[in-house]
Amino acid sequence: MATDKFVLASPPSEPRALELWLQHAAGLVLFEDVRGYALARLDPEQEASTREAAIKAIDNAVYGLMMVIDGVTGTLRGGDYRIDLRMNVRLSRGSELIQQLDLFDGDGMCMGYHRWIRGDFGDDSVVRGDKAT
Repeated sequence: MATDKFVLASPPSEPRALELWLQHAAGLVLFEDVRGYALARLDPEQEASTREAAIKAIDNAVYGLMMVIDGVTGTLRGGDYRIDLRMNVRLSRGSELIQQLDLFDGDGMCMGYHRWIRGDFGDDSVVRGDKAT
């Protein structure tokens, strides 16, 4: 389900818990809006083995994205120059920025991946049980 159908839960106030919550929130967005998008487009009439191969390819692509976010891959170098990609997660209240985290500096999206693939997005709920209208 796309994340615009969820209602964001209140963030934890303790700094470390908030940092983890932001990373889990980023994982939820990526799993729902990237992985979920791809899974929803699989042909339900596909043979089981073909469907399994497609799901494995989707999961491998998501993991590859996590490696880029973590800085494991995704850097171009030449001479004195370097290009890398960065992804930030931001918590705002109205127009006020509350907290921002560069996921490269987080605990590791690749580590989170293994929990997120099982639907585990942390001890502090990222979203409420009800859905947006």
